[in-house]
Amino acid sequence: MTRGMWSRETVALFLVIAMLPLAVVWLTGAGWDGAIRLLAALAITYGWQLAFLLLRAQPPSLAGVVTAFAIAVLAPTGLGAFAFVLGVSFGVVIGELAFGGWGRNILHPATVAIAFLGFGYPAAPWPELSILITWGACGTLALAVAFGLYAIRLVAGTAIALSLAALVGLPVTDPFTAPAILASFALLVCDPVTSANTQTGRWMQGLFYGALIALFLAVWDGAATTQLALSAALLANLAAPLLDEIALLLWQATRRNRHG
Repeated sequence: MTRGMWSRETVALFLVIAMLPLAVVWLTGAGWDGAIRLLAALAITYGWQLAFLLLRAQPPSLAGVVTAFAIAVLAPTGLGAFAFVLGVSFGVVIGELAFGGWGRNILHPATVAIAFLGFGYPAAPWPELSILITWGACGTLALAVAFGLYAIRLVAGTAIALSLAALVGLPVTDPFTAPAILASFALLVCDPVTSANTQTGRWMQGLFYGALIALFLAVWDGAATTQLALSAALLANLAAPLLDEIALLLWQATRRNRHG
């Protein structure tokens, strides 16, 4: 779909640009191991996009760069080649390409891939993200909001929920916790395709993600922070259509009360 200068690929291009602050910070810390992991995820992602181009005339998308990057940053480490290829393939094919490509998917393909790897290989360690990732994620969020790609209401709702969690003593600002929370939020929850589309729904999704983070920090003993944040992101994205439906029902009820 095209509206003025905006097409699907224009949106994907600006989304890739918005990822640059987080990518620079992460690659600086991850080094060659991170670069190889990212290149492997890119190769698998675009290998499947090429296959669907040849078999179904389904055009590839620059959004695959964001998918591969999110997987490289957040997926469990220490996996064998077969497990990594299987997990990325599952996420890209089942989470996105089977629905017709980016823009038609229900869940972020990276969320599907990471969840598959995390729950399918529970012994694999989750990555420990540097505190510098926090600043990279903040830069990505700022650029994406400035470009009009991320909803400011979604960001504000999450900020409110996390602030309340911090006030009651939960370690949301801890240097071992904050990077995973913000990276998962910037890479997965705010995705313009799979996040809530109504204004009220965006507020609710942001509050819901922050509330899930607070709940998991309070009751989920022994969970890695990246695992905890990924689980919250998965549930928040699954809830997005329901939250939009609730927002529409509230709007209809308000109009009935006003106009009879």
